[in-house]
Amino acid sequence: MVSLMGFSSGLPLLLTGSVLQAWMQQEGVDLGTIGLFALVGLPYTLKFLWAPFLDRYSLGGMGRRRGWLLRVQIGLILALVGLSLTEPAINPMGVAAAALLVTFFSATQDIVIDAHRRESLADHELGLGSSLYVNGYRVGLLLASSGGLILADYMPFSQVYQLLALAMLIGVFTTLLAPEPSIAADAPKTFYEAVIAPFLEYFCRPNAFLILLFILLYKIGDIMASHMSIPFYLDLGYSKTEIGAIVKGFGFWATVFGGLAGGIVMLRLGIYRALWTFGLLQSISTAGFAVLGAYGYSLPGLAAVIAFENLSGGMGTAAYVAFMSSLTNKKFTATQYALLSSLMGIPRVIVAAPTGFLAASFGWVAFFSCCALIAVPGLLLLRRFRSW
Repeated sequence: MVSLMGFSSGLPLLLTGSVLQAWMQQEGVDLGTIGLFALVGLPYTLKFLWAPFLDRYSLGGMGRRRGWLLRVQIGLILALVGLSLTEPAINPMGVAAAALLVTFFSATQDIVIDAHRRESLADHELGLGSSLYVNGYRVGLLLASSGGLILADYMPFSQVYQLLALAMLIGVFTTLLAPEPSIAADAPKTFYEAVIAPFLEYFCRPNAFLILLFILLYKIGDIMASHMSIPFYLDLGYSKTEIGAIVKGFGFWATVFGGLAGGIVMLRLGIYRALWTFGLLQSISTAGFAVLGAYGYSLPGLAAVIAFENLSGGMGTAAYVAFMSSLTNKKFTATQYALLSSLMGIPRVIVAAPTGFLAASFGWVAFFSCCALIAVPGLLLLRRFRSW
């Protein structure tokens, strides 16, 4: 169930990211506008604002988590169908509005799924559970990105989005079959307990703000680089089929192996050393894109860079998710995890927005070199928290 819920979370993400970028570039939209479309991901950053409602209230007779999840997933399917009916070249604002609706329902789904996972797993199960969730998440990403790009060589993007909207039914069936987590005896019973208490409980902890800063910085370079990766591949001359097969297909298995390896390595190294090791590998792998940009078109070179980047990214994400899950109080699971994961979304939304202008101004080699170096502050901050 954890893996299938991860699949449901991962599927919509790139449909407003790299797949939408490819669609817009095919329609002749300029790089600057494509970069600005990162802003449609704002709900991923602001989801902590409405997470307390999901902690406090229940819908229907399916329980606090499953009741919300079913309705949100139906809304997400309808929003994806709406996005498929837009025209990027003629009405980019209409595309932005539809994509924003998709990200709102997707972010809300993430809130409920993260809370369901945390409440269903014991503390000692978080490492393995996070790895299974991340791998399911990556399967969803693979279907949306690799499958979507390959299909786009043979059918219009509008039809691709409609097919992938139907794939979200997997998440609906999972919700119907999954057990409802048991509600803690001290779960929020008033609006005050649901809205105010989670933030008070977290920010009264030692180093609360520095922990948030670390979460913000840990994967910032990796996320900035990935936001412009599809235009980068297309600019170097790779076809959409090559991108789908190598970048998304071959890279997927590297990510799956990285996620599983990350869970195993964490058992031996501990969270602190794992975060250090995986963060350093992520920075080095991002620099590989700069090397590829300098070398030019090369299928073996692309495969090598993608394998290294996805392997290190999968390991880093597994440690990242396990770390954030361990910080949440089960009484306020949805709100506190939404707060922490919202910080993770800031690079994908706010910081990634000007990446199109940066890549156009500095060139691919300088851009990816900067993305590799920008990860260093997060690693330096980690040195202050050896007790983590």
